[in-house]
Amino acid sequence: MSEAINTQQEASELSIAGVSWAAVLAGAAASLSITLVLISFGVGMGFAVVSPWGNSGVSATTFKIGTGLFFIVMAMLSSSIGGYLAGRLRTKWVGVHSTEVQFRDTAHGFLAWAVASVLGAMLLASPASSLIGGALGGATQAAATSAASGPMEGYVDTLLRPNDPNAQGQNASDPRPELLRLLASDFRSGNDVNPADRTYVAKVVAARTGLSQADAEKRVNDVVIQVKADLDSARKAAMQTAIWLTLSLFIGAFSATLAAMEGGGLRDGTWGRKNRATIAQTSLARN
Repeated sequence: MSEAINTQQEASELSIAGVSWAAVLAGAAASLSITLVLISFGVGMGFAVVSPWGNSGVSATTFKIGTGLFFIVMAMLSSSIGGYLAGRLRTKWVGVHSTEVQFRDTAHGFLAWAVASVLGAMLLASPASSLIGGALGGATQAAATSAASGPMEGYVDTLLRPNDPNAQGQNASDPRPELLRLLASDFRSGNDVNPADRTYVAKVVAARTGLSQADAEKRVNDVVIQVKADLDSARKAAMQTAIWLTLSLFIGAFSATLAAMEGGGLRDGTWGRKNRATIAQTSLARN
């Protein structure tokens, strides 16, 4: 008799697909939609708390921590709702052991989170590709017209700021494009300006600004230190953002699987039943 029941259960289990892709895609779509809504809200709140005026708005450290916490909250909300829908909307499995049902529910939540994450990355990659393509096109046009512009331009302006506003450089041509290429090449290939380039830059600064050679070298050293500090700050900001994103993804995956298990249990009417039965048995044993 038991063998017949087991055979019937195995036949029922094989006749039903283990993954309800419709429920998974529905949960992923809901998760993506909520993520977009929360991102729009987060951008608005970000503009609300920052200010260009001194002693106004939140500090940079508070803003970075708040952004990271917002990433985590956003991942928890969107992934939980998406995972819950994936578990609640899936096809009911008849003749499947309760442990297997629980595993499938958690798998549905994880799949919904995975699909939403991949689609979200693809949606974000398209605007990023457009921005990169536009930047490359702008760089090509700038090179063709000999109009130098880039992140080093502000530092070169600092280097060539005249000590006397009425001082005139000895060279007729503008040395900015050359120094931009020089500094960009040095910092791209290494972490510092090599001694030969540093000496040449100091000579150009002295000729352009009217400073003495010693003062020009000091200005070059100060600007190089400033460049390193700004690059290090950008590196740390990128590192912290990557850590926050990774943490939010892990928390989102956990939230989606747990919510899917709850949604599947409510779908089958088994959520919390085991806990209530255990409590009742404990109470009877005590009495």
